[in-house]
Amino acid sequence: MSLAVTAIMLGVEDLARSKKFYGDGLGCEIAMDYPNFVSFTLGEGSSSLAVYEREAAAQDAGVPSEGSGFRGVSFHYIVASSDVVDEVIGKAEAAGGSVVKKPEEAQWGGYYGYFSDPDGYLGKIATGA
Repeated sequence: MSLAVTAIMLGVEDLARSKKFYGDGLGCEIAMDYPNFVSFTLGEGSSSLAVYEREAAAQDAGVPSEGSGFRGVSFHYIVASSDVVDEVIGKAEAAGGSVVKKPEEAQWGGYYGYFSDPDGYLGKIATGA
């Protein structure tokens, strides 16, 4: 049996804020909307994204909810052009996220930048080489 990632779940401090960031800000389609949990469809061929109230997610897993800083994970989005990189970074910032690394030319020939969502999770937007 091989494993396939079907959903990526983030524990968030403010569910409404994250729902607005990913739904309204970045344009992700809401698939399920519950009091402590929202799931987004990210597009054909992609895993879904879920946001879950941090305390509830920790309780579900049986672990403490404390933790901050780099979480050892970032989400990478490959897009068609540098204009799209700039557009997505702009949308993330307008939706309440932060620009972590302004878009720039990469040594490998592409163009990329980083943003963080309101909970500090990192997103990298890049063109292919």
